[in-house]
Amino acid sequence: MSTISSVPFTGTEEQKQKLLSVIAEWKDKPGALMPIMQKAQEIYGYLPVEVQTIISDETGIPLEKIYGVSTFYAMFSLNPKGKFRVSVCLGTACYVKGSQSIYDKISETLKISEGQCTSDGVFSLDSCRCVGACGLAPVMLVNDDVYGRITADDVPKILAKYQA
Repeated sequence: MSTISSVPFTGTEEQKQKLLSVIAEWKDKPGALMPIMQKAQEIYGYLPVEVQTIISDETGIPLEKIYGVSTFYAMFSLNPKGKFRVSVCLGTACYVKGSQSIYDKISETLKISEGQCTSDGVFSLDSCRCVGACGLAPVMLVNDDVYGRITADDVPKILAKYQA
């Protein structure tokens, strides 16, 4: 479940013009909503209500429908991602080896939960179901850096590397 972001929307006029261009290109084509939303997320990095409202206003598609699509598909995010995207595998192999306690420690340390971003925009937190590194379970990722065979006690040290 997504919550309202604590990071204020900082879209630029340049981003808005790019989005308006995408909408103009797609809006009269059947099935245009998904490609428009995908491009919007590429432009802004996420789909805040401000962006969904622009899409609604320009296409005539009700905001409720756009919100429904954005919350149904896992590829869309209503919250910005941090400079460092922290993800914890909660797939079977990682879960049975303690990844939930790692996830909980990160959430407690950063004071954010699933899909949220710290107010300074440095970290965001997500869970995932498998990263294909079951032999290293439990696994945590920070952007493209993989940390395997870790415990909750390792979390502060790992996060500190990115706070410097």
